[in-house]
Amino acid sequence: MKPENKLPVLARISDEMRAVLNVRQDDLPPWPSADDVAAMRQHYILERRFWNADAPQMPTREYGIPTCWGEVTTRLYSPAPDSQATLFYLHGGGFILGNLDTHDRIMRLLASYTRCTVIGVDYSLSPEARFPQAIEETVAACQFFHQQADDYQLNMTRIGFAGDSAGAMLALASALWLRDKHISCGNVAGVLLWYGLYGLQDSVSRRLMGGDWDGLSRQDLEMYEKAYLRNVDDRESPYYCLFNNNLTHEVPPCFIASAEFDPLIDDSRLLFQTLAAHQQPCEYKMYPGTLHAFLHYSRMMNAADDALRDGARFFTQQINAAR
Repeated sequence: MKPENKLPVLARISDEMRAVLNVRQDDLPPWPSADDVAAMRQHYILERRFWNADAPQMPTREYGIPTCWGEVTTRLYSPAPDSQATLFYLHGGGFILGNLDTHDRIMRLLASYTRCTVIGVDYSLSPEARFPQAIEETVAACQFFHQQADDYQLNMTRIGFAGDSAGAMLALASALWLRDKHISCGNVAGVLLWYGLYGLQDSVSRRLMGGDWDGLSRQDLEMYEKAYLRNVDDRESPYYCLFNNNLTHEVPPCFIASAEFDPLIDDSRLLFQTLAAHQQPCEYKMYPGTLHAFLHYSRMMNAADDALRDGARFFTQQINAAR
């Protein structure tokens, strides 16, 4: 077995991050094997119930919307009757896990902090649905609500995309898809990206970090990629390796958040450095002492709540500037 030379991450994380890792949910079975996707999904749903409790209450509505791939479920969070904008949220989960319930608290807090309507898109998961289906479903949802904005009482003049982890990639990829294919869904005022992967195949952070503690070992990352992509050539697509897209012009303002001990942090750093080098509007913030997926843990972590509030502040600033 090859030596991996990983950093002693668990000795360096913050006290509140360590407290999260020490939470025991005694009713959970052991994490399933990587070849049992159905069991992994069920485990993820059960484990996330604890972390989604005690979220802000607000009116929600669910609609199935038509796409070329079939019907996709969406959930609308409406914290205020006079929303200034609409924010589409794409959940994380390595393209193979997660749904609207696993990220419910995140979307409720974002809606509460922005006072905007948040629309969660329950895109089809891999490996049953492969790249670029989730992007196409997201774009279809955006088009549908843009065309039917009055019927659904939405303000679609200004919109945004947001996501965590794999959802962050989908969020930025969807915004670039709209730009490149000249699809109008309203003015994309901002994109909120929490610890995404944007296409790097190797990096310093991938070499030094990632393991059993966060489910992002080299083997884990390869498994997620293999499930999502149709073939090895898709690695070079400008909607998977976003660094192969043109990031020098007309990129919507991006809030780029990273976790200090995330093997994917170099993806976020490079995205920020690329956009900043080409004078594209962007903001970068790293949250010290945190691991990948920390956004879920706002019940116990101030850093998670701060990260959501920071993204909400950025989006609010952008929609006000776009008036």
